[in-house]
Amino acid sequence: MHEGLRERKKREARQRISDVATRLFAQRGFEAVTVAEIAEAAGVAKATVTNYFPRKEDLLLDLQAEAERLLVDAIRARPPGQSVVEAVRALMHRLLAQQHPLSAVEPAMAWFGHLIAQSPALLSRAREQREYLESAVARQLTEETGDPVRADLVARLLLATATTAVVTPIRRLIAGEPATTIATDQPQVIDQAFDLLATGIRTFGSDT
Repeated sequence: MHEGLRERKKREARQRISDVATRLFAQRGFEAVTVAEIAEAAGVAKATVTNYFPRKEDLLLDLQAEAERLLVDAIRARPPGQSVVEAVRALMHRLLAQQHPLSAVEPAMAWFGHLIAQSPALLSRAREQREYLESAVARQLTEETGDPVRADLVARLLLATATTAVVTPIRRLIAGEPATTIATDQPQVIDQAFDLLATGIRTFGSDT
């Protein structure tokens, strides 16, 4: 769908505000920066910031809508015969190949992970966003299958697996491992996570 001028200007304004907020958070920490200071630095009214980002946490965790669109589209548009597990696995590999921020392998993700870990408000919002993603996927699966109980369970398992694949490189970056090594390893991390989901845990842990 073609993006009109109005939509493009709104998207650019939203991104500019988010970029300014991220810079201030990096300099001073999330809790120390106010929405009013972000508005002043971005050259907009405080109401403009809150119109785009009703919650301060969303200025940093600003990819929720895109993540939801990517997940639901990957499931909805999968080819006949492809499972939802394989559809989301393929999405994770595409994001990695595109060096998309949601692939979480860029060096800056170490700072991002630190900031979230240090803020109860950000941690809480991140959990809420994951629950929203689960609900969006569950709605799509319910629409396809008419089975809301299993759709909800599958959605939770899918998001747990995808989250693990994203959190793993962030933790390694925080631990100081080279970003190039992490990026090289990430396809295997994705496949290990989704292989486990696809085949079930079965006898995992029985040999320990």
